[in-house]
Amino acid sequence: MKKKHIPINRKMLNSLATNVKEFTLSEGTGKKAIGLFVLLILFLFGINALNVLNSYVGRDFMTAIEDRRRDEFMRMAVIYIGVFAVLTIVAAVYRFTEERLGLLWREWTTRQCLSSYANHRVYYRLQAGSEIGNPDQRIADDIRFFTITTLSFVLMVLNGSFTVIAFSGVMWSISPLLFVVAVLYAASGTFLTFLLGRPLVRLNYDQLDKEANFRASLIYLRSKAESVAASRREGLLIRMGLTNLNGLVDNFRRIISVNRNVNFFTSGYNWLIQILPALIIAPLFIEGQVKFGVITQAAIAFTQLLGAFSLIVTQFLSISSYTAALTRVASLMEAGEREKAETLSSPWFTLDENQVAFEDLTLSSSRSGRTLIDRLSLSIPHGTRVLIRGQDESARSALFHATAGLWEIKAGHIRRPPLDKILLVTELPYLPPATLRELLLGPLREEDLPIERSLMEIDFPEKNILEILHTLKIDSLISRFGGLDSPQQWENIISLDTQQLVVLARVLLSQPRFVFLEKPSTTLNPEQVTWILGTLTEQSITYVTFEDEDCDADPDYYDALLELNGGGNWKNLPVAAKRITKNIRVVAA
Repeated sequence: MKKKHIPINRKMLNSLATNVKEFTLSEGTGKKAIGLFVLLILFLFGINALNVLNSYVGRDFMTAIEDRRRDEFMRMAVIYIGVFAVLTIVAAVYRFTEERLGLLWREWTTRQCLSSYANHRVYYRLQAGSEIGNPDQRIADDIRFFTITTLSFVLMVLNGSFTVIAFSGVMWSISPLLFVVAVLYAASGTFLTFLLGRPLVRLNYDQLDKEANFRASLIYLRSKAESVAASRREGLLIRMGLTNLNGLVDNFRRIISVNRNVNFFTSGYNWLIQILPALIIAPLFIEGQVKFGVITQAAIAFTQLLGAFSLIVTQFLSISSYTAALTRVASLMEAGEREKAETLSSPWFTLDENQVAFEDLTLSSSRSGRTLIDRLSLSIPHGTRVLIRGQDESARSALFHATAGLWEIKAGHIRRPPLDKILLVTELPYLPPATLRELLLGPLREEDLPIERSLMEIDFPEKNILEILHTLKIDSLISRFGGLDSPQQWENIISLDTQQLVVLARVLLSQPRFVFLEKPSTTLNPEQVTWILGTLTEQSITYVTFEDEDCDADPDYYDALLELNGGGNWKNLPVAAKRITKNIRVVAA
């Protein structure tokens, strides 16, 4: 298997540093986060001070045993227990504070990442590019691991630094040789652990994707249950799932093998820590140079100091997993920012509130590369109703989607209002599981606004919702399905034409400048289509309808007709018996 390089670079680390900076400077959350972090630092000082005190108390406790002094033994025992009690309380509150800060950071980062991923249709561009695998797992799982583990590692490094400062003097006062041994032992252990465990970084990175691929195959089977059952495609999907399972199992076997080698070393490394202080201090006790309690103090100081020096040895397995998660989160953030920037600076679009205009527009098939539309020039001012039809369904679909930036443009330019002012109604309605009120929410503004502010601006007063539902004669949905705020699986419980009317209710509530209708006659009967077009006209919503070549369209409801023929050709034709001249400017192909 070819090994890919995990792209940890300065740009990626800068994006993560920016995340931390924005988190600490965020309104409301930032001050709370800084307060919790300062509290954690104070707890670390307290824990290290208590650990140093504990080493001296332990020394005197063991010395009292050696000297057989009962009163001193009882006194030191009470102090020993008291120190442990205080350490327990401080450690528990410290852990609670760390978890609260980790949760706060995870919540903030997830909100930011979800907003960046969902806004400006970054999710669509990333899926089309196939550059970022399993973004859902990165947002749900990797951000959790990244935030919690980053905080944990930062605190461990700080705690290690405090421990080195606190116990270096203690260790040096006991035995300079023991201090030197601790430093050399930790350095050699760190080097060997890194050497043995380096493959884990790549393997853990791959494992996260392989686990997500396996889960995705199971989700696909569940989501397409009816289609799979009808077509008897279980065998193909089972094979796909088993292939993904084999991939994650094989990769995990390699992880287990590397873990075995690392554990062989780290287990021996940790066990040897327990005897090294005694090997160096015991001869001094035997010669009468130190008290017996010094051996206990040396063991405590050595363990604490070596633990601080040996963070990579003791945490390498966690570090390798963390590196994979860090890379995946950072690459998602970086890709999201890049796609958003490309969307906002696209050379193919210019905002114009008053028209939709195609200027020398050329569109090609994404699969075959054949030209679907060749140098189309068409201006549709607001108020002009246009019918677009033709024998080439692919050309109609390309133009429909290109208007919203969902089709690659080979050449030319499109002028249109912002996307919250031009809505697309697809041939088959899309109604996600939600409440009726949520289904009728308006589109996000195309401007780069905070996502939560945008969501507050797209809700509609209940009075308006009731009026529109009554106008479309679907207000019975409220009484049939528990009101506006009862979540339902709408695709399974209402007919296609009713689903499409719900979509159109959202259009009427949003009041866009333009609406593009893709084959409305598929889900609505001719009378319903005519009635909807009349309603849109009354609401001053300009519509552009895409239909089949043989569609019977009422000429009274259109001001212009554009016909798309094969080979990229197109031409303007009169509607019924009259030639179109009103408010339309078409340049012949």
